[in-house]
Amino acid sequence: MRSRVDLHVHTTASDGQFSPSEVVCKALDLGLTVLAITDHDTTNGIEEALQAAQGTGLEVIPGVEISTDIPGSEAHVLGYYVNHADPRLTHKLELFRDSRVRRAQGMVTKLAAMGLPLDWKRVRQIAGGGALGRPHIAQAMLEMGYVSSTNEAFSLYIGRNSPGYVERCKMTPSEAVQVILDAHGLPVLAHPLSVSGLVPELARKGLVGLEAYYTGYSADETRFLVELAAKHALLLTGGSDFHGERVQPQNGLGGVMVPPEVVEELRARHRCLQPA
Repeated sequence: MRSRVDLHVHTTASDGQFSPSEVVCKALDLGLTVLAITDHDTTNGIEEALQAAQGTGLEVIPGVEISTDIPGSEAHVLGYYVNHADPRLTHKLELFRDSRVRRAQGMVTKLAAMGLPLDWKRVRQIAGGGALGRPHIAQAMLEMGYVSSTNEAFSLYIGRNSPGYVERCKMTPSEAVQVILDAHGLPVLAHPLSVSGLVPELARKGLVGLEAYYTGYSADETRFLVELAAKHALLLTGGSDFHGERVQPQNGLGGVMVPPEVVEELRARHRCLQPA
């Protein structure tokens, strides 16, 4: 049974397998009624998705997922209903993406020194003009036969604390929350189970929600997050974190049951923030 709502979806604008138009077609085929495009550190795929969904009855929510750093780990902040054409937002995200390219080049250099050379042009081809990220390097490693899966590439070579890892330009979760608020969006902590300790501080900084419904979360884990959200007066969201079957086969589009009232409450909060 698939959900009719998916609020965490990636396209080729970042590290997804399918173009925004293709994702919209897949969502329609699956009977989804609400889809949020939340590419990593870019809003470049939103306009294409909005146009593809026009007249279909599918609501496309403009979104983004900003990657941030915390001591020893990472945290991701989703933004919903962002003004995706806001020049301040697009400029900040462009600077962030440029740093990702330099980071990826550093990883390719490290891997070559380890005896695992990659063709940089091929890595860029895999990215296809989208925001370059580690999944593209992992895919190139898989093609070369260095690993048996992209997950293995992360766990052995390019995950945090792995020998091929390179730090990126850093942004804190609080800074990402403010970037989203400045773009008139609703900031939500993505897949928050492992970073739930951030919630009290981020709630004070303007966080509006937690992604409680997520691929792989058990009923008990979801219940914990629902209770945590209630404690801090936060909204709930949910989604599959869909990238495509080739990239993350376990994260199926619409594969996480998201209660319809989640979208209603998100819409209501968004309306409250609009100028009179």
